[in-house]
Amino acid sequence: MHGIIYWIVVGLIAGWLAGKVMKGGGYGIVVDIILGILGGILGGWLFGMVGISAGGGLIGGIIVSFVGAVLLVWITRLLKKA
Repeated sequence: MHGIIYWIVVGLIAGWLAGKVMKGGGYGIVVDIILGILGGILGGWLFGMVGISAGGGLIGGIIVSFVGAVLLVWITRLLKKA
């Protein structure tokens, strides 16, 4: 299950969680998925830079993607205000 469907599911969950935690209504399902997937890339890079491993399972992937997605939502809101 580590194909495109896996990353869409992880991205959907992470993007949705990030939208809820960031006190927003989200940007819609498609943008939430995109932010979650891009958040996974950003989170994986950041976690790797500091030497933290969240594990290789579904929960670890969601945590890493969630952290990255929260950062992306924060950055997009900063840019939207400017």
